[in-house]
Amino acid sequence: MQPKRLALGLMAVASVFALLACTAVAPEGPSPVQAAPAAMDSAHWRSAYAKLAEQGGRVVTLDPQASAVRIHVFRSGAAARLGHNHVLSAPQFAGLLYLPAEEIAKARFDMEFRLDQLEIDRPEYRSALGSAFSSVLSPDQIQGTREHMLGSNSMQADRYPLVRIHSLQITGELPKIAAQVRVEIHGQTRDTWVPLMVEALPDHLSVSGALVIKQTDYGIQPYSILGGLLAVKDEIFVDFKLVGPTL
Repeated sequence: MQPKRLALGLMAVASVFALLACTAVAPEGPSPVQAAPAAMDSAHWRSAYAKLAEQGGRVVTLDPQASAVRIHVFRSGAAARLGHNHVLSAPQFAGLLYLPAEEIAKARFDMEFRLDQLEIDRPEYRSALGSAFSSVLSPDQIQGTREHMLGSNSMQADRYPLVRIHSLQITGELPKIAAQVRVEIHGQTRDTWVPLMVEALPDHLSVSGALVIKQTDYGIQPYSILGGLLAVKDEIFVDFKLVGPTL
């Protein structure tokens, strides 16, 4: 085969693989036994935060409608340019934050959201991110992305639906602080430090920050096909702005 024809043939094959990477594929064999979904409810935190409120300061119930949680997933592999980057968002979550009157080290927060409630590639979120996310994805491609990234061969959202974040310690001075947080994903926990920007106003409080999560640190196999010719990068970039009215 002539080099030019060979190159064209390889490009055609890679294009098919790119389509497969964002298209649903029926699993082979019987479905595995699935664990019952865990409930997402902040009630188990409320007694602890009620006691903190008695010490003075402000307790904030985070508002998903006023907040933003974005998870950015990037293409990888030799044929990466034929794939797509993706942005996932958490339209629902539960979260509480305590901001003490004086000593910031006593602040704490907890939040959790469900992987099976994530939204995939909302057009307005993609268009706001520039050329790296400029491609327009069809409903079938979005559904394929959901099944591949959150399915049984990757994040296993049916078995491990909850992502939990719990603060361990706080340092710094407002508005710039750093929090050591315990992140639970895929039934495993890891601790990391996150820089935060806090805006504390009389009627509301907001906390902004970002962190990088490596899927393999939590026992997750990033999605890939054909030995990594098309794949998802191990590192996931998460940014957030959490907002809630002060009580």
